[in-house]
Amino acid sequence: MADQDQSPIFQIQRMYLKDLSLEQPNSPAILLEQQQPQVDINLAMAAGGVSEGIFEVSVTATVTTKVGDRTLFLIEAKQAGIFEIRNVPQEQLQGILSIVCPQMIYPYLRAIVSDVCTRAGFPPIMLTEVNFQAMFEAQQAQQAGNGSVAVN
Repeated sequence: MADQDQSPIFQIQRMYLKDLSLEQPNSPAILLEQQQPQVDINLAMAAGGVSEGIFEVSVTATVTTKVGDRTLFLIEAKQAGIFEIRNVPQEQLQGILSIVCPQMIYPYLRAIVSDVCTRAGFPPIMLTEVNFQAMFEAQQAQQAGNGSVAVN
């Protein structure tokens, strides 16, 4: 009888910092530079199954700060979460993994990047808010576009 309960399950099992790297390859000399640095921020997401109904989702931020062509500092941080997701229609699962889970992980990642900058002796870098739904929809549209080209 207990197996007949097919109500959807969505639970956070764990949030954790999976990887963190800080590099200052040109210090200490570059720290004396007076120029305003250029900041480049890249985000990446990944999701995969761990076991039946258990998924790991991660969001990675790579922050590269340069003065001219020399790197001031580089931070790469990967925040991850383990989620239990069961009894969800397959067509909804990808949206949960690509939108809902990253939205829950991202605030932790923002705090880590800001904290690492401060602890490294630099002003904090605040990652901007991200619309994961818009990113997912753009990715879906791109895949649909690529799929139609491949069919023709």
